[in-house]
Amino acid sequence: MQWQVSRSVINLAVPQVMGIVNVTPDSFSDGGLHASHDAARAHCERLLHDGANILDIGGESTRPGALALSLEEELSRLLPVVRHAVTLGVPVSVDTYKPQVMQAALDLGVDIINDVWALRWKDAADGLDARSVVAAHKSCGVCLMHMHREPQTMQVAPMEGDVLAQVLSFLERATLDLQGLGVEKARICIDPGIGFGKTVAQNFALLARQQELLSLGYPVLAGWSRKSSLAAVTQTSLASVATLDVHDRMAPSVAAALLAVQHGASVVRVHDVKETVQALKVWAAMQAAGHDQQQSAR
Repeated sequence: MQWQVSRSVINLAVPQVMGIVNVTPDSFSDGGLHASHDAARAHCERLLHDGANILDIGGESTRPGALALSLEEELSRLLPVVRHAVTLGVPVSVDTYKPQVMQAALDLGVDIINDVWALRWKDAADGLDARSVVAAHKSCGVCLMHMHREPQTMQVAPMEGDVLAQVLSFLERATLDLQGLGVEKARICIDPGIGFGKTVAQNFALLARQQELLSLGYPVLAGWSRKSSLAAVTQTSLASVATLDVHDRMAPSVAAALLAVQHGASVVRVHDVKETVQALKVWAAMQAAGHDQQQSAR
């Protein structure tokens, strides 16, 4: 399987590691660490040194309860970092739902639009909508994510019922709608939206049944890194979950990334790039050894 993006075609025969660059003061996991332009640019280079295949740059936090950011502030955070990132020789993704930010990023040469709203956002002031921006571009990649409700309310009233059926239905409709606007199937990736309006049990149900998402015919991106569901199943008390330092979530995050790949994910979006890359190399060595053994037995 391949993923067509602006400047290249990404070979998904090998799992791709998407390194997260949060240019935000309030991200749930690393808010403020890379909020300055210089720090964010240096972080881009560090992630590539650690083995990232793709950079994903975001200027607005989408943690539960997060408030919306103004267009002007998001552009001022993102664009100086994007200008540098597109010179580094790897595909660059921008994590945004605002059509004006998408357009500005694509004009700078960004390869992928990664949207937690699955291109549903439309600006009331000028009528510009996210789907039209992506459809007007000749080759950019796009990742459509499932989110229940919105960041301010998604964990107040999480989903009910069969989570996979609802996620499948939403993503099928979103992808077909986008293709109806002329976007080629090869440009589209899907994300089940771990933690976005789901309970802990629902998140793990999505992981256990993730391969069923492949029936839609698109590559799957999995974003488990440092999510609270990992803390919920690894800590001994609710109090320790609430106070757990996010860096203590590295080991469960790497485990979740490996399980996501094992269950069919083509891209894993992570904070801890070096450790995830190392773990995937171990997994790949096992896969290769198993393949060699099968071939020799024939």
